[in-house]
Parts: sequence; C-alpha cells; structure tokens
Amino acid sequence: MKDSNAPAQGIFGHVPLVVALVLAVLVGWAVWWVVRYVRADAMTRQSIRQAVRVRWGWKRLAPMLKLSATDKTPTALASLANTNGKPIKPRVLIPTLKVKHDAYGVIARAQCLPGVGLQQFQKAGPHLADAWRCTRVSVTQDKPGQVLIRGVRLDPLKFPTEHHPTGEAPEETARWDLGLDEYAQPVSVNLTQVPGVTVAGLPGFGKTSLINRLLSDWAPSPAVQFACADGKVSAAYEGDYADWVQRMFAFVGDDLEEANKLFRNLVELRRARSASVRQMLGVKSIWDVGPSESWPLVVLIVDEAHTYFRDHKGSDQQTKRLAALAAENARLVEDLVKKGRSVGLLVILTTQKSTGDAIPTFIRDVCPVGLSFAQKTAEAAVAALGDEIREWPDANPINLQDPTYVGVASMNHQSQPGFTRIRTPYVPDAEAARIAEQTADLTADPCALLEAFLGLRMADVDLTKLDA
Repeated sequence: MKDSNAPAQGIFGHVPLVVALVLAVLVGWAVWWVVRYVRADAMTRQSIRQAVRVRWGWKRLAPMLKLSATDKTPTALASLANTNGKPIKPRVLIPTLKVKHDAYGVIARAQCLPGVGLQQFQKAGPHLADAWRCTRVSVTQDKPGQVLIRGVRLDPLKFPTEHHPTGEAPEETARWDLGLDEYAQPVSVNLTQVPGVTVAGLPGFGKTSLINRLLSDWAPSPAVQFACADGKVSAAYEGDYADWVQRMFAFVGDDLEEANKLFRNLVELRRARSASVRQMLGVKSIWDVGPSESWPLVVLIVDEAHTYFRDHKGSDQQTKRLAALAAENARLVEDLVKKGRSVGLLVILTTQKSTGDAIPTFIRDVCPVGLSFAQKTAEAAVAALGDEIREWPDANPINLQDPTYVGVASMNHQSQPGFTRIRTPYVPDAEAARIAEQTADLTADPCALLEAFLGLRMADVDLTKLDA
C-alpha cells in the first residue's frame, strides 16, 4: 500500500540540508568579514566599526532628524486584514540607507521619500556629523531620487599622501588629477578648451609638486609636449626640472632674452597652427578631434612667472632693455593664453603672489582655472582666486599657513559652486626621474611636427588664412 505521507516526509527530510546550507553561508559571510577586518589597517578598522554603528542606528536616528515620512494611506493587504473597522495606524517610512566605508569614514546612499529629499538631508548634515562622530558631512545628489552622504571621521587634508605614477598614457588627454578634497573624494579638472591655469602660493607649500604630478601623469602620452621657463634658476640642472628637461622640447632659465625667444617661437607656432587647422584637421578647434602624436597638446610651464613680467624701474640702458623684454614677454604670453586654446596650447603660470605686478591682469584674468596654496594676506588670496573667496572663509588660503597644510590648495572647481580645498600628493623624486627617463624618447618639437604634417616650413604657411 502506498504511503500517503511520503511527499511530506521527503520535504521535511531536506530540512537539515537546507539548514546546513544556510548556516554554511552565514559562517562563510562571518569569516569573510572577520578576515577583512583583521587585514585592514587601524584607520579602516575604525571606519568599519563606524559603518556598523551607522547601519544599526539609522532607523532610530532618521525620525529624530525628521528624515522620515508618515504614510496614512493603508496598503491593500492592511485593508483586507482590517475586519473590525478600526482606523488603521499610519506607517512611518524610513529612507533605506546603504553604507560603505573607507579609511577616512563612511559613504552612505539614501533613497528619498515624499517630503524627504536633498534639502532635508543637507539641513540635517550637521546633526548627522554629530551622531556619526564625523569631522564633517557632505550631502549631494547622487542620482534622481537618491542622495550621497559622505562623512569623514578624519580630516583628509591633514594627512600627506604620495602619488606613484604608473608610466602608462592617460586615458583622457588633458584631464588633470589633482588629489583628494576635504571629503577624501578624488578631484580632477578637465583642461580641454582651457587656455591657461594659474597656481599661486608661498614657497615650499606645494606648487612645484603639483606640476610634478601633471608631468608624471601626462609624460607617457606622445600627444602631449612640454616646454618650460623656470624663473628660479639659470640652468635646468640647478632646479626642480633637472630630470624633466629630457622630456621637454624647450627649456629656459631666468634669462629674459632666452625666455623671449621661447615665447616668440610658441606664438609663431600658434599662428601657423591657427592658419592651417581647418585645412589639416578639417575642424575649427583641435578639441573637436583631440590631440594626437602629430598635432600634440603643447603645455608651456612658466614657473615663478614674475621673473619674466616684472616691471623694471630705472633710466639706464640695461634696465630699459629688461623693461622692454618684460613688456614684450607679457604681450607674447597674452597672445598664447587668449588665442592658443583652439589650436592646442595650454599655459600654466606659477608664482608666489599672483598680483598684477607678478602676472599681468590681462593674462591672469583670462585663465579660467586658478589654484592657491597658502597665502599670507587677504590681498594675495583675492588675487589668486578672485574676490569671491572672501565669501568662503573656510576655504581661504590664508588659513593654510600651518605646516600641516603643506600640499593643500584652494580652488574654484568647475563642477560645483564655491571653493574647495584639495590635498595634492607628493611624487617622490626617484619616481619622477624614472618616468622622465622612460618617456624621453617621446619628446618632439611641435614646430618640426607641424612642418612634417604640412609638408612645408612654418615660415611658408599662409598666415593670411589666420582666423580672427
């Protein structure tokens, strides 16, 4: 006779196996977390514990901060279950929160609810910082219907970092990776269609290190060529670019006449490119097709720019000659900044105090990207970043004079309002020298490249076709 209880016995016979599988999964998950925790450094362990506290306390904390919504409309299931006709109790909805950690703190993503959106989360930001034991909390829109909450337990600006270049060509030409902002998020600036950049700051606070990273990251690309005028030295071996000179098609020191020749040559290159860009590339701007090995982005670094533009006072012949050279240098660099963008010329000017006597205002004020390391006076901060910096006292570079902030700069970022502070990394000298040596064979004179591209000398280019 057939046993009618056989199917039930078969089902219940698998229960121990299912329980064993569930327990195995739980044990595996627990072991994975324990191993991850043990292998983490001390800072990350603190962040792991912080993330656990944030998850466990969220359902209680959210209503206290008015980050919850009350739904008075009963669900279909609740309506069917309500047989006694009594009013159904409203539901309290809590935004779902997914939390991750890193060495500096936590990154949380929260789903918005009706009446609980970006504005409400931003208003609650200071209270979230207190509850989560964070130095500061930032709330931004992650995507429609979701906010990104970044809480840092430790101030990333106070921890020096290092950058170790890979030696590989960048995926995007003209994207400058700068470092980490005050929420430990990576910051980069897109320098396509940018004619000039100014970098200011007291000596020893990170200007040259910032340029060093750009060189280290961009040098592996044959679509970028470099020239440098270093106003701190007379010869390359004396200064910060001693290793990099092999990756530069031109280098001059503090001699105004030599700098004048370099600037003049680059202006001639700019004119020849402007006259031939449509004919050779079929576009009005190089950025419509992007830099290439035959038509590279030309980066001119003018370090300690005041050396080349300073107004020389005096009536003797030598002083007059220097004054004339300085005035012409300013005129030539102005030409590069105002007219070189569409043909692939980028000028980066660094100085200690970017007031009008160091970088003429007709050059400085048309450079859309500006950074400043520590400054001593409000005047210097305004000269570097514009008058708007007065409205952002927390980001003012006059607050960066403490040695802790060596390598920290303020800038007006392209993608967000106001100013942000950035921890720029240090590139070890040995690493920079390695990249310079490995990429030295990529160095090429863009004037010679243009002549080869056109099949004639630059002097023979028809400049009457020059675009206005």
